[in-house]
Amino acid sequence: MNYKHLHYFFQVAKLGGVARASERLHLSSQTISGQIQSLEEALGTPLFAKSGRGLVLTEAGRMVLGYAEAIFSIGAELEEAVRELPRQGRPLEFRVGVADAVPKSIACRLIEPAAQLPEPVRIVCREWKLDTLLGELALHRLDLVIADAPIPSDVSVRAFNHRLGSCGISFFAAPSLLAAGKGRFPACLDGAPLLVPADESALGQRLRAWLQAQSLHPRVVGECDDSALAKEFGRRGMGIFVGPTVLERDIEKQFGVRVLGSTTDVVAEFFAISVERRITHPCVTAITEAARAELFAPGPRRRARRTAVAA
Repeated sequence: MNYKHLHYFFQVAKLGGVARASERLHLSSQTISGQIQSLEEALGTPLFAKSGRGLVLTEAGRMVLGYAEAIFSIGAELEEAVRELPRQGRPLEFRVGVADAVPKSIACRLIEPAAQLPEPVRIVCREWKLDTLLGELALHRLDLVIADAPIPSDVSVRAFNHRLGSCGISFFAAPSLLAAGKGRFPACLDGAPLLVPADESALGQRLRAWLQAQSLHPRVVGECDDSALAKEFGRRGMGIFVGPTVLERDIEKQFGVRVLGSTTDVVAEFFAISVERRITHPCVTAITEAARAELFAPGPRRRARRTAVAA
């Protein structure tokens, strides 16, 4: 059996069609179809059947897909093991994807321990939508994905969630907004200009639910996929923005803003997603251990601040 043919079959089955596999593999549809036909001839059975304008797996195809997943998963582990061997002074390459909803400051703090390993490490970072990064992870183009949510239930990727930790959120405002505000936290949010995370993000959904439960109706002046952009708008006085409570001091110092208040009723969660069920990659190990022992180390439950904004 030609394993290249098996790889083409695997991509078509996982991506849902020859056209998508053609785009991903940068090959013509005719080439991919021909290779799959050769695999079917080698196995002596059809692997796909036509269904309307698309393809569906036959019973044999579903069985072959299960074996293919196991084969390529083991192949990925082999590549990882070889990459982790000492290479005569060459740095270990660590490819990490960061979901665009994850605050840049959190991402830096999480990845930093990987750069502090005794052996030299070359870190390659990619930032994109979570589903796109998971696709790259499935193709073993990434070693790890850092996200603010576990793998979505509608994404078919053979990968594993490793929870790094969670924290409450704080609300930040520029001095100009502090001077114009009225009341104490969280009542001061009612009617105030607010920059919110994207509606489809996990944090955005939790924040909106909390505001509704508190009967607060801020004036939403912006919705940002990128938390760094929200912080920059907030620094300029465009609106109040939110950030992880564990980074309160860093955010105040970097952006010249002040904390209005914080709550543990809205939780920001962070996950490391990898193809490894049991973590063996030294960079992933360093990240998960440091996150759990330092950045998100359990401590006394924070009380929500009730900061006076103005008389």
